[in-house]
Amino acid sequence: MPVSTSAGKTARTAAIALFLLTTLNLFNFIDRYVLPGVQPLIQREFHIDDAQTGLLTSAFFFTYMLIAPLTGWLGDRLPRKPLIIAGALIWSAATLLTATVHSYHTLLIRHAAVGIGEATFSIFAPALLADFYPEEDRNRVLSIFYVTIPIGGALGYLMGGVLGDRYGWRMPFYIAALPGVLIAIAFWLFVREPQRGAADTVKPTAARASFFGLFKNPAYWTATLGMAMWTFAVGGISTWFPAFLGRFAGYSVARAGLTAGEITAIDGLLATIAGGWLAQRWLRRNHRALYLVSAWGAILAIPFGVLVFFGPPRLLIPAAYLAEFCIFLNTGPLNTAIVNSVAAPIRSTAISLNLFTIHFLGDAFSPGLIGRISDKSNLRYGLAATLISLAASGLILLAGSRFAPRLPDLEPNRQLG
Repeated sequence: MPVSTSAGKTARTAAIALFLLTTLNLFNFIDRYVLPGVQPLIQREFHIDDAQTGLLTSAFFFTYMLIAPLTGWLGDRLPRKPLIIAGALIWSAATLLTATVHSYHTLLIRHAAVGIGEATFSIFAPALLADFYPEEDRNRVLSIFYVTIPIGGALGYLMGGVLGDRYGWRMPFYIAALPGVLIAIAFWLFVREPQRGAADTVKPTAARASFFGLFKNPAYWTATLGMAMWTFAVGGISTWFPAFLGRFAGYSVARAGLTAGEITAIDGLLATIAGGWLAQRWLRRNHRALYLVSAWGAILAIPFGVLVFFGPPRLLIPAAYLAEFCIFLNTGPLNTAIVNSVAAPIRSTAISLNLFTIHFLGDAFSPGLIGRISDKSNLRYGLAATLISLAASGLILLAGSRFAPRLPDLEPNRQLG
Protein backbone atom coordinates (compact mmCIF):
# COMPACT_ATOMS: atom_id res chain seq x y z
CA MET A 1 0.00 0.00 0.00
CA PRO A 2 2.73 2.57 0.81
CA VAL A 3 4.46 1.73 -2.49
CA SER A 4 1.22 2.22 -4.38
CA THR A 5 0.57 5.52 -2.58
CA SER A 6 4.08 6.74 -3.36
CA ALA A 7 3.71 5.74 -7.02
CA GLY A 8 0.37 7.55 -7.19
CA LYS A 9 1.87 10.73 -5.75
CA THR A 10 4.75 10.56 -8.23
CA ALA A 11 2.33 10.10 -11.13
CA ARG A 12 0.23 13.07 -9.96
CA THR A 13 3.32 15.23 -9.57
CA ALA A 14 4.49 14.21 -13.04
CA ALA A 15 1.10 15.11 -14.52
CA ILE A 16 1.05 18.48 -12.77
CA ALA A 17 4.62 19.18 -13.92
CA LEU A 18 3.72 18.26 -17.50
CA PHE A 19 0.64 20.51 -17.43
CA LEU A 20 2.41 23.54 -15.94
CA LEU A 21 5.54 23.21 -18.07
CA THR A 22 3.45 22.76 -21.20
CA THR A 23 1.42 25.86 -20.34
CA LEU A 24 4.58 27.80 -19.60
CA ASN A 25 6.04 26.69 -22.93
CA LEU A 26 2.88 27.92 -24.65
CA PHE A 27 3.48 31.45 -23.38
CA ASN A 28 7.18 31.09 -24.07
CA PHE A 29 6.37 30.78 -27.78
CA ILE A 30 3.59 33.35 -27.70
CA ASP A 31 6.17 35.83 -26.41
CA ARG A 32 8.59 34.79 -29.14
CA TYR A 33 6.15 35.10 -32.06
CA VAL A 34 4.46 38.37 -31.20
CA LEU A 35 7.31 40.14 -33.01
CA PRO A 36 6.72 38.60 -36.48
CA GLY A 37 3.04 39.51 -36.16
CA VAL A 38 3.83 43.21 -35.68
CA GLN A 39 6.91 43.50 -37.92
CA PRO A 40 5.30 45.68 -40.61
CA LEU A 41 4.15 48.12 -37.91
CA ILE A 42 7.64 48.25 -36.36
CA GLN A 43 9.21 48.78 -39.80
CA ARG A 44 6.90 51.75 -40.38
CA GLU A 45 7.60 53.37 -37.02
CA PHE A 46 11.38 52.93 -37.03
CA HIS A 47 11.90 53.20 -40.83
CA ILE A 48 13.97 50.01 -41.08
CA ASP A 49 14.52 47.63 -44.00
CA ASP A 50 14.11 43.84 -44.17
CA ALA A 51 17.70 43.10 -43.15
CA GLN A 52 17.38 45.24 -40.00
CA THR A 53 14.03 43.65 -39.21
CA GLY A 54 15.44 40.15 -39.56
CA LEU A 55 18.28 41.15 -37.23
CA LEU A 56 15.77 41.60 -34.38
CA THR A 57 14.98 37.88 -34.42
CA SER A 58 18.62 37.00 -35.01
CA ALA A 59 19.65 39.04 -31.95
CA PHE A 60 17.22 37.07 -29.81
CA PHE A 61 18.69 33.77 -31.00
CA PHE A 62 22.30 34.93 -30.62
CA THR A 63 21.65 35.68 -26.96
CA TYR A 64 19.70 32.47 -26.59
CA MET A 65 22.45 30.25 -27.98
CA LEU A 66 25.33 32.02 -26.20
CA ILE A 67 23.65 31.69 -22.79
CA ALA A 68 22.64 28.04 -23.41
CA PRO A 69 26.03 26.37 -22.63
CA LEU A 70 26.21 28.06 -19.21
CA THR A 71 22.64 27.18 -18.29
CA GLY A 72 23.15 23.58 -19.42
CA TRP A 73 26.19 23.28 -17.14
CA LEU A 74 24.14 24.66 -14.24
CA GLY A 75 21.25 22.30 -14.98
CA ASP A 76 23.42 19.22 -14.51
CA ARG A 77 24.69 20.48 -11.15
CA LEU A 78 21.87 22.45 -9.51
CA PRO A 79 18.16 21.82 -8.89
CA ARG A 80 16.24 22.68 -12.05
CA LYS A 81 13.02 23.87 -10.44
CA PRO A 82 14.32 27.29 -9.27
CA LEU A 83 16.22 27.71 -12.54
CA ILE A 84 13.02 27.17 -14.55
CA ILE A 85 11.19 29.74 -12.43
CA ALA A 86 14.00 32.28 -12.75
CA GLY A 87 14.03 31.87 -16.54
CA ALA A 88 10.28 32.43 -16.80
CA LEU A 89 10.48 35.60 -14.72
CA ILE A 90 13.40 36.97 -16.75
CA TRP A 91 11.77 36.45 -20.15
CA SER A 92 8.44 37.88 -18.90
CA ALA A 93 10.20 41.01 -17.66
CA ALA A 94 12.13 41.39 -20.92
CA THR A 95 8.92 40.98 -22.94
CA LEU A 96 7.28 43.73 -20.89
CA LEU A 97 10.26 46.04 -21.39
CA THR A 98 10.17 45.44 -25.16
CA ALA A 99 6.88 47.31 -25.24
CA THR A 100 8.45 50.46 -23.78
CA VAL A 101 11.17 51.16 -26.36
CA HIS A 102 11.25 54.14 -28.72
CA SER A 103 14.29 53.46 -30.92
CA TYR A 104 15.41 50.60 -33.11
CA HIS A 105 18.66 49.96 -31.25
CA THR A 106 16.93 49.85 -27.88
CA LEU A 107 14.38 47.44 -29.32
CA LEU A 108 17.25 45.30 -30.62
CA ILE A 109 18.91 45.15 -27.19
CA ARG A 110 15.75 44.44 -25.22
CA HIS A 111 14.50 41.82 -27.65
CA ALA A 112 17.88 40.11 -27.37
CA ALA A 113 17.41 40.07 -23.57
CA VAL A 114 14.32 37.87 -23.96
CA GLY A 115 16.68 35.11 -25.07
CA ILE A 116 18.37 35.03 -21.65
CA GLY A 117 15.23 33.78 -19.93
CA GLU A 118 14.22 31.40 -22.68
CA ALA A 119 17.69 29.80 -22.74
CA THR A 120 17.00 28.48 -19.25
CA PHE A 121 13.46 27.17 -19.56
CA SER A 122 13.97 25.44 -22.93
CA ILE A 123 16.88 23.43 -21.51
CA PHE A 124 15.61 22.50 -18.07
CA ALA A 125 11.98 21.65 -18.83
CA PRO A 126 12.56 18.61 -21.11
CA ALA A 127 15.38 17.37 -18.85
CA LEU A 128 13.06 17.54 -15.84
CA LEU A 129 10.24 15.75 -17.69
CA ALA A 130 12.68 13.00 -18.71
CA ASP A 131 13.22 12.26 -15.02
CA PHE A 132 9.47 11.76 -14.54
CA TYR A 133 8.91 9.51 -17.58
CA PRO A 134 10.91 6.53 -19.02
CA GLU A 135 12.23 6.46 -22.59
CA GLU A 136 9.26 4.63 -24.10
CA ASP A 137 6.86 7.32 -22.80
CA ARG A 138 8.91 10.38 -23.69
CA ASN A 139 7.78 10.67 -27.29
CA ARG A 140 4.16 10.91 -26.08
CA VAL A 141 5.03 13.31 -23.25
CA LEU A 142 7.30 15.57 -25.31
CA SER A 143 4.80 15.60 -28.18
CA ILE A 144 2.35 17.12 -25.68
CA PHE A 145 4.98 19.53 -24.36
CA TYR A 146 6.16 20.66 -27.80
CA VAL A 147 2.72 21.00 -29.37
CA THR A 148 2.90 24.44 -27.77
CA ILE A 149 5.52 25.49 -30.35
CA PRO A 150 3.05 25.84 -33.23
CA ILE A 151 0.10 26.75 -30.99
CA GLY A 152 2.11 29.42 -29.17
CA GLY A 153 3.54 30.66 -32.46
CA ALA A 154 0.04 30.92 -33.90
CA LEU A 155 -1.30 32.81 -30.90
CA GLY A 156 1.72 35.11 -31.05
CA TYR A 157 0.95 35.86 -34.70
CA LEU A 158 -2.71 36.50 -33.82
CA MET A 159 -1.95 38.74 -30.86
CA GLY A 160 0.64 40.66 -32.83
CA GLY A 161 -1.40 41.05 -36.00
CA VAL A 162 -4.89 41.65 -34.61
CA LEU A 163 -4.11 43.60 -31.42
CA GLY A 164 -1.20 45.42 -33.03
CA ASP A 165 -3.35 46.55 -35.95
CA ARG A 166 -6.03 47.86 -33.59
CA TYR A 167 -4.09 49.16 -30.57
CA GLY A 168 -0.52 49.60 -31.80
CA TRP A 169 2.43 47.20 -31.79
CA ARG A 170 3.25 47.68 -28.09
CA MET A 171 -0.04 46.35 -26.71
CA PRO A 172 0.57 42.64 -27.53
CA PHE A 173 3.87 42.73 -25.61
CA TYR A 174 2.14 44.12 -22.52
CA ILE A 175 -0.44 41.35 -22.61
CA ALA A 176 2.07 38.54 -23.29
CA ALA A 177 4.24 39.37 -20.28
CA LEU A 178 1.93 38.52 -17.33
CA PRO A 179 0.97 34.81 -17.73
CA GLY A 180 4.54 33.55 -17.45
CA VAL A 181 4.84 35.08 -13.97
CA LEU A 182 1.61 33.46 -12.74
CA ILE A 183 2.50 30.00 -14.07
CA ALA A 184 6.00 30.21 -12.57
CA ILE A 185 4.43 30.84 -9.15
CA ALA A 186 2.15 27.81 -9.56
CA PHE A 187 5.12 25.67 -10.55
CA TRP A 188 6.96 26.73 -7.40
CA LEU A 189 4.00 25.82 -5.21
CA PHE A 190 2.85 22.49 -6.70
CA VAL A 191 5.82 20.64 -8.25
CA ARG A 192 8.51 18.68 -6.43
CA GLU A 193 11.65 17.98 -8.47
CA PRO A 194 12.30 14.26 -9.20
CA GLN A 195 15.57 12.46 -8.63
CA ARG A 196 17.93 12.93 -11.55
CA GLY A 197 17.89 9.89 -13.85
CA ALA A 198 15.08 8.17 -11.92
CA ALA A 199 13.22 7.06 -15.08
CA ASP A 200 16.16 6.05 -17.33
CA THR A 201 16.31 2.43 -18.53
CA VAL A 202 18.95 2.60 -21.30
CA LYS A 203 22.47 1.80 -20.05
CA PRO A 204 24.53 4.99 -19.34
CA THR A 205 27.62 4.25 -21.49
CA ALA A 206 30.57 6.65 -21.70
CA ALA A 207 29.26 8.16 -24.94
CA ARG A 208 25.86 8.75 -23.33
CA ALA A 209 26.85 9.85 -19.83
CA SER A 210 30.02 11.99 -20.10
CA PHE A 211 30.66 15.38 -21.64
CA PHE A 212 33.61 14.28 -23.79
CA GLY A 213 31.78 11.11 -24.75
CA LEU A 214 29.02 13.31 -26.11
CA PHE A 215 31.29 14.29 -29.01
CA LYS A 216 31.50 10.61 -30.01
CA ASN A 217 27.74 10.08 -29.88
CA PRO A 218 26.42 9.80 -33.47
CA ALA A 219 22.80 9.36 -32.38
CA TYR A 220 22.98 12.75 -30.67
CA TRP A 221 24.86 14.60 -33.39
CA THR A 222 22.84 13.42 -36.38
CA ALA A 223 19.62 14.35 -34.55
CA THR A 224 21.13 17.72 -33.62
CA LEU A 225 22.39 18.57 -37.11
CA GLY A 226 19.12 17.43 -38.68
CA MET A 227 17.27 19.65 -36.23
CA ALA A 228 19.60 22.56 -37.03
CA MET A 229 18.69 22.46 -40.71
CA TRP A 230 15.01 22.15 -39.80
CA THR A 231 15.36 25.12 -37.44
CA PHE A 232 16.96 27.23 -40.19
CA ALA A 233 13.83 26.68 -42.27
CA VAL A 234 11.25 27.11 -39.51
CA GLY A 235 12.95 30.21 -38.09
CA GLY A 236 13.04 31.86 -41.50
CA ILE A 237 9.49 30.93 -42.46
CA SER A 238 7.97 31.91 -39.12
CA THR A 239 9.69 35.31 -39.21
CA TRP A 240 8.79 36.21 -42.79
CA PHE A 241 5.58 34.38 -43.70
CA PRO A 242 3.19 37.14 -42.51
CA ALA A 243 5.20 39.68 -44.51
CA PHE A 244 5.15 37.32 -47.52
CA LEU A 245 1.34 37.19 -47.35
CA GLY A 246 1.22 40.97 -47.26
CA ARG A 247 3.47 41.42 -50.28
CA PHE A 248 2.37 38.58 -52.55
CA ALA A 249 -1.23 37.94 -51.49
CA GLY A 250 -2.18 41.55 -50.71
CA TYR A 251 -3.15 40.83 -47.07
CA SER A 252 -3.41 43.53 -44.42
CA VAL A 253 -1.25 43.25 -41.29
CA ALA A 254 -4.20 41.88 -39.31
CA ARG A 255 -5.26 39.39 -41.98
CA ALA A 256 -1.69 38.20 -42.56
CA GLY A 257 -1.20 37.59 -38.84
CA LEU A 258 -4.58 35.86 -38.59
CA THR A 259 -3.90 33.61 -41.60
CA ALA A 260 -0.36 32.70 -40.53
CA GLY A 261 -1.67 32.01 -37.04
CA GLU A 262 -4.51 29.81 -38.28
CA ILE A 263 -2.23 27.73 -40.49
CA THR A 264 0.37 27.32 -37.77
CA ALA A 265 -2.18 26.47 -35.07
CA ILE A 266 -4.17 23.93 -37.10
CA ASP A 267 -1.15 22.28 -38.70
CA GLY A 268 0.93 22.41 -35.57
CA LEU A 269 -1.73 20.74 -33.45
CA LEU A 270 -2.72 18.08 -35.99
CA ALA A 271 0.80 17.32 -37.23
CA THR A 272 2.32 17.14 -33.74
CA ILE A 273 -0.38 14.69 -32.68
CA ALA A 274 -0.03 12.70 -35.93
CA GLY A 275 3.77 12.65 -35.83
CA GLY A 276 3.85 11.62 -32.18
CA TRP A 277 1.24 8.88 -32.74
CA LEU A 278 2.97 7.56 -35.85
CA ALA A 279 6.39 7.50 -34.21
CA GLN A 280 5.01 5.84 -31.06
CA ARG A 281 3.43 3.00 -33.06
CA TRP A 282 6.37 2.61 -35.42
CA LEU A 283 8.80 2.60 -32.49
CA ARG A 284 7.33 -0.72 -31.34
CA ARG A 285 8.73 -2.37 -34.47
CA ASN A 286 11.60 -0.12 -35.51
CA HIS A 287 13.95 1.65 -33.07
CA ARG A 288 14.78 4.18 -35.83
CA ALA A 289 11.22 5.54 -35.97
CA LEU A 290 11.92 8.86 -34.22
CA TYR A 291 14.51 9.74 -36.87
CA LEU A 292 12.55 8.40 -39.83
CA VAL A 293 9.31 10.26 -39.09
CA SER A 294 11.32 13.47 -38.70
CA ALA A 295 13.27 12.90 -41.92
CA TRP A 296 10.28 12.18 -44.12
CA GLY A 297 8.33 15.09 -42.69
CA ALA A 298 11.08 17.51 -43.79
CA ILE A 299 11.44 15.95 -47.23
CA LEU A 300 7.71 15.83 -47.98
CA ALA A 301 7.36 19.52 -47.10
CA ILE A 302 9.63 20.63 -49.96
CA PRO A 303 7.31 20.30 -53.01
CA PHE A 304 4.51 22.07 -51.15
CA GLY A 305 6.94 24.82 -50.16
CA VAL A 306 7.81 25.35 -53.83
CA LEU A 307 4.10 25.90 -54.54
CA VAL A 308 3.82 28.38 -51.67
CA PHE A 309 6.73 30.55 -52.77
CA PHE A 310 6.56 30.20 -56.56
CA GLY A 311 3.20 28.64 -57.44
CA PRO A 312 -0.03 30.32 -58.62
CA PRO A 313 -1.78 32.52 -56.02
CA ARG A 314 -4.81 30.22 -55.78
CA LEU A 315 -2.58 27.41 -54.44
CA LEU A 316 -0.64 29.51 -51.92
CA ILE A 317 -2.84 28.86 -48.87
CA PRO A 318 -3.66 25.16 -49.56
CA ALA A 319 0.03 24.46 -50.21
CA ALA A 320 1.00 26.33 -47.03
CA TYR A 321 -1.30 24.08 -44.99
CA LEU A 322 0.26 20.95 -46.50
CA ALA A 323 3.84 22.22 -46.16
CA GLU A 324 3.50 23.19 -42.50
CA PHE A 325 1.74 19.93 -41.68
CA CYS A 326 4.73 17.97 -42.98
CA ILE A 327 7.20 20.28 -41.24
CA PHE A 328 5.57 19.85 -37.83
CA LEU A 329 5.40 16.05 -37.96
CA ASN A 330 8.77 15.89 -36.22
CA THR A 331 7.94 18.16 -33.26
CA GLY A 332 7.75 15.37 -30.69
CA PRO A 333 9.88 12.63 -32.30
CA LEU A 334 12.97 14.70 -33.03
CA ASN A 335 13.08 16.32 -29.59
CA THR A 336 12.60 12.88 -28.04
CA ALA A 337 15.50 11.55 -30.13
CA ILE A 338 17.74 14.22 -28.58
CA VAL A 339 16.63 13.46 -25.02
CA ASN A 340 16.90 9.66 -25.46
CA SER A 341 20.35 9.84 -27.06
CA VAL A 342 22.01 10.78 -23.75
CA ALA A 343 21.83 9.76 -20.08
CA ALA A 344 20.69 11.85 -17.12
CA PRO A 345 24.13 13.04 -15.85
CA ILE A 346 24.70 15.20 -18.95
CA ARG A 347 21.15 15.68 -20.23
CA SER A 348 20.91 19.42 -19.52
CA THR A 349 24.37 19.96 -21.00
CA ALA A 350 23.43 17.94 -24.08
CA ILE A 351 20.20 19.90 -24.56
CA SER A 352 22.07 23.18 -24.15
CA LEU A 353 24.71 22.15 -26.70
CA ASN A 354 21.89 21.07 -29.00
CA LEU A 355 20.20 24.46 -28.63
CA PHE A 356 23.47 26.30 -29.28
CA THR A 357 24.11 24.24 -32.40
CA ILE A 358 20.62 24.41 -33.90
CA HIS A 359 20.42 28.17 -33.43
CA PHE A 360 24.01 28.85 -34.50
CA LEU A 361 23.47 26.91 -37.72
CA GLY A 362 19.77 27.68 -37.96
CA ASP A 363 17.52 30.57 -37.02
CA ALA A 364 20.19 32.86 -35.59
CA PHE A 365 21.10 33.56 -39.22
CA SER A 366 18.15 32.57 -41.39
CA PRO A 367 15.85 35.60 -40.71
CA GLY A 368 18.64 38.06 -41.43
CA LEU A 369 19.92 36.10 -44.44
CA ILE A 370 16.43 35.90 -45.91
CA GLY A 371 16.04 39.64 -45.32
CA ARG A 372 19.28 40.39 -47.15
CA ILE A 373 18.34 38.18 -50.09
CA SER A 374 14.94 39.88 -50.14
CA ASP A 375 16.50 43.35 -50.24
CA LYS A 376 18.64 42.34 -53.23
CA SER A 377 15.91 40.44 -55.13
CA ASN A 378 12.58 39.66 -53.49
CA LEU A 379 11.15 37.70 -50.58
CA ARG A 380 10.29 34.68 -52.74
CA TYR A 381 13.97 33.96 -53.36
CA GLY A 382 14.87 34.67 -49.75
CA LEU A 383 12.39 32.11 -48.48
CA ALA A 384 13.53 29.55 -51.08
CA ALA A 385 16.67 29.07 -48.95
CA THR A 386 14.48 27.26 -46.43
CA LEU A 387 13.69 24.52 -48.95
CA ILE A 388 17.39 23.70 -49.31
CA SER A 389 17.77 23.41 -45.54
CA LEU A 390 14.73 21.12 -45.29
CA ALA A 391 16.33 18.78 -47.84
CA ALA A 392 19.56 18.76 -45.82
CA SER A 393 17.61 18.01 -42.64
CA GLY A 394 15.87 15.02 -44.18
CA LEU A 395 19.07 13.52 -45.58
CA ILE A 396 21.00 13.91 -42.31
CA LEU A 397 18.21 12.26 -40.30
CA LEU A 398 17.86 9.40 -42.76
CA ALA A 399 21.59 8.72 -42.48
CA GLY A 400 21.54 9.12 -38.70
CA SER A 401 18.63 6.76 -38.08
CA ARG A 402 20.99 3.75 -37.98
CA PHE A 403 22.52 5.14 -34.77
CA ALA A 404 19.22 5.35 -32.88
CA PRO A 405 19.45 3.65 -29.46
CA ARG A 406 17.37 0.54 -28.82
CA LEU A 407 14.92 0.87 -25.91
CA PRO A 408 14.94 -2.23 -23.67
CA ASP A 409 11.30 -1.92 -22.61
CA LEU A 410 10.18 -2.08 -26.24
CA GLU A 411 12.23 -5.14 -27.23
CA PRO A 412 9.47 -7.67 -26.34
CA ASN A 413 7.00 -5.79 -28.51
CA ARG A 414 9.47 -5.74 -31.38
CA GLN A 415 10.04 -9.48 -31.14
CA LEU A 416 6.31 -10.18 -31.08
CA GLY A 417 5.83 -7.91 -34.08
